[in-house]
Amino acid sequence: MPAEEFVAGWISGALGLVLGHPFDTVKVRLQTQTTYRGIVDCMVKTYRHESLLGFFKGMSFPIASIAVVNSVLFGVYSNALLALTATSHQERRAQPPSYTHVFIAGCTGGFLQAYCLAPFDLIKVRLQNQTEPRAKPGSPPPRYRGPMHCAASIFQAEGPRGLFRGAWALTLRDTPTLGIYFVTYEWLCRQFTLDGQTPSSGTVLVAGGFAGITSWVAATPLDVIKSRMQMAGLKQRAYGGLLDCMVSSARQEGLGVFFRGLTINSARAFPVNAVTFLSYEHLLLSWG
Repeated sequence: MPAEEFVAGWISGALGLVLGHPFDTVKVRLQTQTTYRGIVDCMVKTYRHESLLGFFKGMSFPIASIAVVNSVLFGVYSNALLALTATSHQERRAQPPSYTHVFIAGCTGGFLQAYCLAPFDLIKVRLQNQTEPRAKPGSPPPRYRGPMHCAASIFQAEGPRGLFRGAWALTLRDTPTLGIYFVTYEWLCRQFTLDGQTPSSGTVLVAGGFAGITSWVAATPLDVIKSRMQMAGLKQRAYGGLLDCMVSSARQEGLGVFFRGLTINSARAFPVNAVTFLSYEHLLLSWG
């Protein structure tokens, strides 16, 4: 199993994560809290109350963990295509795989990524939802002092299953949408590249950006449910399951709740995924 796809996936995932984390923090807060009137209001209140560092809460942990999970996505995707088509990454421009194979490989990568991602994503979401300002003398400390303390607190209060809260919603979100993600990327690259040629940097940027937007449009409803289920233990609210969370959210806030965060998800998705794919492709090209 070629290992370079996993390494390239980690590096490209880390670059995309640093670029997109402030947007992700705003998105998570909009989905799980009702104190904000919209994106701008959330950004202004976060900056005023927590300074610029408030947008980067929970980022150190994803750099060390979720970026690694991104390597699982790209590594499994590329190796699944290798198993399905018997062509390496360098050979796929001359012998492009079918979109069915691309979708299956993307779904496989998405499923395994979700399995690895669940505890890390839960901790990230909990840390991002801490709205306390930086520690000052006499001020109450935040609930979680950092990612390890957060993990230990969840384990103690909610048991081992607490670390996988929202995992089913995450799996249902990532499995089909990452199939869509890679199909969109491949389709756009082929539309703007001559047969057998390597896509230009501009093509990769545009294809990666629109692949990110397309996948997040499909993923946002389940992303909202996933985030709410992850925060349920902290708020001492138990949902009966994924369906109960969907019904309860719709009853209380209307169907529009399932698209909360879609605008900022889309704004974040283009630059993050453009950079992710560009760095991934260039790394593999330089190593090939």
